[in-house]
Amino acid sequence: MSIDTTFRKTPLAVAMGAIIAGTSPGVLAQDADGFEEITVTATRRATSIQDVPYNISAISGEDLEKALITDQADLMRAVPGVAVVDRGYRNSGVINGIMIRGVNVDGAAFGDYQLSTTPPVSTYVNDTPLYANFVIRDVERVEVLRGPQGTLYGSGSLGGTVKYILRGPEPGEFGGQVNVVGSQVEGSESVGWSADVTANFGVSDVAAFRLNAGRLDYPGITDYVNVYELDANGIPVAPNGVLDPEASYRVVEDADTVEINYGRLSFLYEPSDRVRILAAVQAQSDDIGGRRQETVGQDGFGNTYGDYENGSIQLEPSSRDVELASLEMEFDLGFATLTSSTSTYDHEGDSVSENTGFYAQAGFLAFYYNYPRPMASAVRTYSDSAIVQELRLVSNSDTNIDWVVGGYYMDQDLSATQQSYLRGFKQWWDAWIPAFADAVSGDLDFDYDRDESYRDLSVFGEVSYHFTDAFQVTAGLRWFENDFDNTTFVALPAYTDLFPPETSQFEVSDDDVLFKLNASLDISDSSTVYGTVSEGYRRGGSNAVPTTGSFAEDPGWLRYDSDSVVNYELGIKSTFERVRLSAAAFYVDWQDPQVNTATTNWGFYSAINGDSASTKGLEFEIDGYVNENFEYRVGYAYVDAQLDEPVYAPDNAVTPRALAGAQLPGTPEHSLTATGIFTKDLSGGKQWITRVNGYYQSETRNAINDSPTFNVELDAFTLVDLSTTLAFDAWDATLFVRNLTNEEGVTGLFTEAYMGTDPASGYYGNGNKQFLSLPRTFGLSLNYRF
Repeated sequence: MSIDTTFRKTPLAVAMGAIIAGTSPGVLAQDADGFEEITVTATRRATSIQDVPYNISAISGEDLEKALITDQADLMRAVPGVAVVDRGYRNSGVINGIMIRGVNVDGAAFGDYQLSTTPPVSTYVNDTPLYANFVIRDVERVEVLRGPQGTLYGSGSLGGTVKYILRGPEPGEFGGQVNVVGSQVEGSESVGWSADVTANFGVSDVAAFRLNAGRLDYPGITDYVNVYELDANGIPVAPNGVLDPEASYRVVEDADTVEINYGRLSFLYEPSDRVRILAAVQAQSDDIGGRRQETVGQDGFGNTYGDYENGSIQLEPSSRDVELASLEMEFDLGFATLTSSTSTYDHEGDSVSENTGFYAQAGFLAFYYNYPRPMASAVRTYSDSAIVQELRLVSNSDTNIDWVVGGYYMDQDLSATQQSYLRGFKQWWDAWIPAFADAVSGDLDFDYDRDESYRDLSVFGEVSYHFTDAFQVTAGLRWFENDFDNTTFVALPAYTDLFPPETSQFEVSDDDVLFKLNASLDISDSSTVYGTVSEGYRRGGSNAVPTTGSFAEDPGWLRYDSDSVVNYELGIKSTFERVRLSAAAFYVDWQDPQVNTATTNWGFYSAINGDSASTKGLEFEIDGYVNENFEYRVGYAYVDAQLDEPVYAPDNAVTPRALAGAQLPGTPEHSLTATGIFTKDLSGGKQWITRVNGYYQSETRNAINDSPTFNVELDAFTLVDLSTTLAFDAWDATLFVRNLTNEEGVTGLFTEAYMGTDPASGYYGNGNKQFLSLPRTFGLSLNYRF
């Protein structure tokens, strides 16, 4: 394996030359003896991060607050070897865009609708397996575990696990903080703000409440410049009647507004050192005005789009609500600690997507409709609700054997719908051919409804044997059994007489045993080497596409199988007087990778299996301090992720959907993170703290599909953030600038060939768009502690 280590001279590289470094600002702090210990619970017991014998990163909540990180994209860019598709806030809770070690085959443009497949990376909120992309506030720490984690966690995974550990109430204490942030984003006409309050009420020495609540209110940056004027019925206005092809447009500036309300209330009861009970409820509500995505090229009149301009002919809002309730109980039994985690959640949302460009490029407008002023709207909804129960027993005995055993049950219901409308088509049809008015029933031309239920039962555990103080071996197993039901309804209501609706059902069951083997050796007082082999699994499922009637597809599309990985890892961790480092080499063998795509004939959303893929690479982190005033950290990852065999559709074994050797989408081959923190003590107990954060990623691919309609290269980019803070005992003020050089930072797009303009079909807008990182942002944060 040859590794290309050539880098461009980017602003981040210049910053590195000035010793600006780090993946998470201030994860460590210097004390009289050197580094403060970072404690994590990745192994299900409190352990120093340097003693965990596999590759894990941890970022403290305090450091997240100091770095003003409240968004998942910013958080994941702080962790080496982790990539993310940054779609902004619109539909941010629909699809988990986190990629660890390149284990991903889904195109970056996915995100508007819920997929059948589960994500390769599992996410936890405390002990609840849920992807909801909550605003990151009042967090104790975030732990990122690379590689499969099914022998320690109830929810299995292929690529890794991200765990958000929230701050709990503190008995006997009263206090809190208020945070207010104002900001101005490049391209926006207004100022955005956020406000957040946290309060801890220690009602006694054994009980406490904790409250966190806040609001984000950001103006948009994207101007929708081709939006149709609509009449009272929501139909595009044509100046001279419905047969007139001329367009009447309006401009909507800063359309991608963000309004998010969130809150969490928790109660802790600790009657003794042996009992701990934590109950919590958490909720978030998002209302987003449109996409933070700009169109490149020209509209149907030949006008060139400018910066932050979107060519969609309609606004594309989204909204969602998520509620989570949990009860976590711990009982010290002496020989072991018994933990029970019970949770329930309800997550649902909806959005409107511009689909006219897709209709135009697919030939639908010319062949099916001939409508002179088309406006195709895709109205989508999704929901995810579940009850989760996990029991876990962790040994406490002071012997050379440690063990963890647990049981897990999940009962989950999922649904996804899409209703596609060609606005005004019925009105035009009746005026065009009144004698055949009954042939078209309305504007709803596609109706899709998928309901799924999933039940997972598993038993998992690990045993560690310490042969000596320096050498240990850990073995883990996971047995699981799951059942999955899928019912899908499909119809073309506009042509009911020609295409009657169809409903199909499918059931899938699976069971298996997964393993993990790990060994670690302390080669000195300051260094540990380790090796791990672990299996990961993802359930299969059903596409439930119709195989008879008007919408018939090949029966091979009916279901997709589970996929699995074997993760091999070798690493070293060392701590010296002023430097702490970790490095790992990994290889992931991925069998039967699940690929989300669309059927051949009618384009139903479906998943299929490829044959094999693999990823290999290196991960490196080093952090330390030059003196008591300057801390730094550097993180680098090299990831070579590719298909090993071509991917074929079930009904076409001749022409591949993707070729062997294709780079897996979304993950850069090279990524580099960096942070430097300079602290100066001032008189009167004040501190002046300056931070520089940098992130670089090399080129990525938009998709693995062999067609240039989807698979295009996305440019490398560098993001640099600066902040300076004046801190007092009770309050601090921070001036900051995000994305100093105003990089576009594109992590996904819809191409011109897929969603572009088509004046010949009456479509003068343009639906191609690229996903932008947040442009250059100036702001002020004020924080008061009480």
